[in-house]
Amino acid sequence: MPTRTDEELMMNLENLRTVYDNQGPFATIYLEGRSPAADAEKQVRLRWDELRENLANAGAADELLALLDDALIVDDITEVQTDGRILVANADGIVLDEHWDAALGTGDIAHYGKVPELGAYLREGVRLVDVVLIIADQEGATIRELRVSPQHEAKQHDESLVSGDNDEDIHAPREGAMSHNQIRRRADEIIKDNARAVADHVDAIVRARVPDLVVVAGEVQGRTAVKAELSTRVNELLEETSQGGTDDDAAEEALYDALKSLASDHVQAKQSEQTENLSYSKAHDLAVEGQKKVSQAVSRGAVATVLLNYDVGSDGEGPILAEAVLSSAEVGLVDGDVADGIAAILRYDAATALAD
Repeated sequence: MPTRTDEELMMNLENLRTVYDNQGPFATIYLEGRSPAADAEKQVRLRWDELRENLANAGAADELLALLDDALIVDDITEVQTDGRILVANADGIVLDEHWDAALGTGDIAHYGKVPELGAYLREGVRLVDVVLIIADQEGATIRELRVSPQHEAKQHDESLVSGDNDEDIHAPREGAMSHNQIRRRADEIIKDNARAVADHVDAIVRARVPDLVVVAGEVQGRTAVKAELSTRVNELLEETSQGGTDDDAAEEALYDALKSLASDHVQAKQSEQTENLSYSKAHDLAVEGQKKVSQAVSRGAVATVLLNYDVGSDGEGPILAEAVLSSAEVGLVDGDVADGIAAILRYDAATALAD
């Protein structure tokens, strides 16, 4: 499978700087997504009441809790129930409000402290794979821009229908006494023109979005024609599937199952690469493990990348992640055991990073 550069493999934390730049204390709420229900409002209120009580017991002010009331108890409360939410708030207002696409069963959690507790949010973010899906046929392609997770349903952000400028039907009979070879050549020219239009459109998306994967699906002739026109940039991210399509619900489901499988392979490849990178860095005195050492290194601006255990968070990782963001570090996941579930690849040798 093609892999991206080390910089691209990491999730850049810069977009969270505005959250960490605010003054604490903070309330951090994770409300998992659940199945739609007729009594969604009642369910959300009961779930939030429990979390609200926990925050109040931890010292959260009534004004802060009122801000969260307004963010969660909304008119379209069914969306809150089904999509889930992550919210971060301080005395000045809501500083983060996004859908929380956690695996069902993760549970609802509330934190109150000096920094936002965003370890779970970042783990989920690293496991999301940006995909440009090309569903090709001889007349062009349907192009979908998606975020795919190995564990959840894909989220579609955009869809385009693309074909060439020629509106001639490649299957229609031509007037006059055209030979079979002439008809075939003309049809091939139209298919090639359609495929070139698709390739140009995909190339523009890739330049703008820098996705993790470009996946080509659809009928064999359409896939073959499009692949022949794709740029080198796109080919570096390219995967192909013969599964499913858009004919009916079953075909769509098969297609998205294939996408989830490709996303899983991609995430595992990233983890393996980061685990190998950690081993190499440790052998060259350029990595540390455990909260104490990572915290010390990140406080000195010595951390290039914070590496979190794939599944399990740990108490105390919140302040480390906050300092990582403020020092422009990156975050990734590792699939091996590391002390306290956290490690760091350093910008310079560990002896200097940890020196008193």
